[in-house]
Amino acid sequence: MPDDAPLMLSVSGLRGLVDRTITPQVAARYGAAVGKWIRQSHPNVAKPLVVIGRDSRPSGESYQQAAAAGLMQTGCRAINLGITSTPGVAVMALHLQAQGGMVVTASHNPIVWNGMKAIRHDGSSPPAEDARCIIELFRADTSEYPTTTDIPTDATAAKVHCDAVLAQVDVELIRSAKLRCVLDSVHGAGGPEARLLLDALGVEVVHLYGEPTGDFPHSPEPTRENLTGLCDAMKQHDANLGFAQDPDADRLAVVDETGRYIGEEYTLALCTLHKLASGAVAVANLSTSRMIDDIAASVGATIQRTPVGEANVASAMRKHHALIGGEGNGGVILSPVSYIRDSLVAVTLLLELLARRRQPLSQIMGDIPAYCIVKEKIDADKDVIARLHDSMQNHFRGKLDFQDGVRVDWPDRWVHVRPSNTEPIIRLIAEARNESDARSMITECRKALKLE
Repeated sequence: MPDDAPLMLSVSGLRGLVDRTITPQVAARYGAAVGKWIRQSHPNVAKPLVVIGRDSRPSGESYQQAAAAGLMQTGCRAINLGITSTPGVAVMALHLQAQGGMVVTASHNPIVWNGMKAIRHDGSSPPAEDARCIIELFRADTSEYPTTTDIPTDATAAKVHCDAVLAQVDVELIRSAKLRCVLDSVHGAGGPEARLLLDALGVEVVHLYGEPTGDFPHSPEPTRENLTGLCDAMKQHDANLGFAQDPDADRLAVVDETGRYIGEEYTLALCTLHKLASGAVAVANLSTSRMIDDIAASVGATIQRTPVGEANVASAMRKHHALIGGEGNGGVILSPVSYIRDSLVAVTLLLELLARRRQPLSQIMGDIPAYCIVKEKIDADKDVIARLHDSMQNHFRGKLDFQDGVRVDWPDRWVHVRPSNTEPIIRLIAEARNESDARSMITECRKALKLE
């Protein structure tokens, strides 16, 4: 990542380089912006309550303190949840009937990054219009804020989160299946919560990097190249399922019983296969595999597509009364739990799927049409971004969608090019029946953008 990487402000919150573009004073100012937004959203509440958690990064504690100090300067009350997953903070906001929440996290980004994101009172990320309000409040504020404060703590988030997830599945069915899994928690925030959940489900666990130390043993994004250790452990321990969380535990990648990485795209597809009913609607973003479209068609359901960002998915889920939704990065949302992507939800639904079908995961995957998805990224270039729409429209002939960058669809393939919300990069994603065709579309995108 370049040394001059900017402070990223988007619908996904704030992210920056530790002690360079994000500092305790920046965190305090962002906390104040969130506090002002919450007060504007709840004008009849004298002292709005905000729950604050963080992932396990060593830089997180000072930023959490600073964000809380900024919040409290606006007249909000704060409760410190300590190291807690992002979905755990959302569930606690609902549980405590708080007016909002905050999480100090950079999600899957490397250790040199940290960030913050807000959560609404209803357990979801702020939609685009609210995100813009927070950004405007942040940018307009030149105040200096205190960066330390004393706030009360609440250590119940792990149990509350697990109880909310367990209420949505048949616990005894899963217990009776006597399953074994290998779980890689990357020393992130989700390890203790996931272990508590798996113990309650009677699942035997080989837990890799379960302590939330923030000392990531490998690059924390749960992609194939980063999970060779998990794949090897699956073969060694003869487990039924392998799971990998990211540092704030809102994403989950999956490995089958043979030790084969099946990836993040299958997480939502398999959970949708398990839960989607005839006549129902599920929601996914534009960068998510078309596997879910085939699953929906097979049961007489429909899929609604949104721009990337869980707030966009959550808004569409509410609009269409969807039980399940998510993103192809391993993020699954189950609306009765919260409107935040949740690795514990994904773990539990996949375990219930195996217990109900009494089949190995590799066999269940045979019910899903196979595609090959290729994902690449390039450093963001303002000139490339400025000409993105025209370049793609002039180069390609197909069904074009301009909700988020440009997506082009054909009967048997699609490609999506968009600037990232969370990193200074442009993402290129293509899917087809085979890798050659998918990579060919990526090459064509590079030509269209004059990168070849």
